[in-house]
Amino acid sequence: MKLGQSIKTYCIIGDPIEHSLSPMIHNAAFNYLKLRSTYIAYKVKYSELEASIFSLKKVGITGFNVTIPHKTNIIKYIDVLDNVAEQAGAVNTVQNVQGVLYGYNTDVEGFIKPLANRKINLNGMNILLLGAGGAGRAVVAALSKIPRNVKISIANRNLNKAEELAKLGNMLGSKCESLNLDDVQLISNRADMIVNTLPLGMNNEDAIIDTPSISEGAIVYDIVYRPVLTNLLRNAKRAGAMPIYGYEMLLEQGAESFQIWTGIPAPKDVMRKALLGPFGEQSE
Repeated sequence: MKLGQSIKTYCIIGDPIEHSLSPMIHNAAFNYLKLRSTYIAYKVKYSELEASIFSLKKVGITGFNVTIPHKTNIIKYIDVLDNVAEQAGAVNTVQNVQGVLYGYNTDVEGFIKPLANRKINLNGMNILLLGAGGAGRAVVAALSKIPRNVKISIANRNLNKAEELAKLGNMLGSKCESLNLDDVQLISNRADMIVNTLPLGMNNEDAIIDTPSISEGAIVYDIVYRPVLTNLLRNAKRAGAMPIYGYEMLLEQGAESFQIWTGIPAPKDVMRKALLGPFGEQSE
């Protein structure tokens, strides 16, 4: 490494952003591999997205992640869209190559990896998906990636968005229906897997699904990663369901983003250690 070589800068944009652990895992990876790179969190309000993208390009940002509420709206500012991101209609990873922005969606693979690691067979499952935002779109794209004969019930406060996502899922080959978020407990005990993509749980809010409404033996996958054990996952454990933790998806999608940016396989063990360090012992 030549003395004076410029430091590459990466960031994550979103609002809220204070909870993000992406800087922790990426900086741990950069330090471990002795890369002259740094990663920061950058709060960007919904109304400030266009101006912020202009600023990031002007300062020569090397790459950035995208989180709530920008994963779908960011697409209009992307120059080249990866096939997976195009299919999902959402972007969570951007690479800046000499002013040209390339958009990717690593949430799709990040969502599937923890299921694959457990060798879970999704074929024929009834899946209840909470949320129809950017992360929800990635989940539907992931479940439709390989035909699995799944039925997905998409629950969202804004029913129009749920209907739109159901239409996308049906186009991709899954069997999808939409419903109002207030009605989830009427069908949740029939779900083989419940997936939460809503931010609900970040502030220890009560779970939207109670313990008696979760079937024993079901899978409950909460992509909220802080706290590690959300109230939804607590209810899942009490019901005898299998919990899947949000930090697992965070780690997997972050590792894929890292490789897109650097061309180097991510040191996942280092990233995982950095990620779980603040929480101490895990109650898995």
